[in-house]
Amino acid sequence: MKHAAAILGVLVFLSACTSNPTPSTTDSSKIVSDSSLTRPIQSPFDITYSSKFAMDEPTNAESVLKFWKAYDNGDFSTVKNLFADSFEVHLADGMSMHTSRDSTLADVTMFRNSLTASSSTVTAVMAVKSTDRNEHWVLIWGTEKDTHKDGKIDSVDLHEAWQFNKNGQAMMLLQYKRSYAPPAAMKKKK
Repeated sequence: MKHAAAILGVLVFLSACTSNPTPSTTDSSKIVSDSSLTRPIQSPFDITYSSKFAMDEPTNAESVLKFWKAYDNGDFSTVKNLFADSFEVHLADGMSMHTSRDSTLADVTMFRNSLTASSSTVTAVMAVKSTDRNEHWVLIWGTEKDTHKDGKIDSVDLHEAWQFNKNGQAMMLLQYKRSYAPPAAMKKKK
């Protein structure tokens, strides 16, 4: 819930922003911000993470896009260095782990190898920086279509929030999804 509130805060903040040129580095002095364009968010809730975000340079977003493409292709050899030595993941199905880069990639590879194909479409992607926490994030929305070895095809809409360290390596993934079909229990109630 805390992360969902933080992400909602990011979306509200970014929808209030106007288009500005993207800065070319992650140096906080180069982050585009103009306090005259927006006012602080007035919230009836305690914001537990942050409500102060600015657009960040695109390098980290490009890294996430490379990972999504590597997932589609089933080849993670080109994206290994996009991950920090330690990686934390919270998937939409409730699975969470904090493990090494090699273990993370081994698990992703094993799951991807259980599929015959995967294809993604990207709806939106943005790199943002929490200015009060000095943290870099990438937010991505899209659709993943997986073909299982038994021929079954699943499609899900995904929203992912990736956190990056100061070296431009992914250190955490928070994933949320919307399935196209209702769960079996919901189908029986109709």
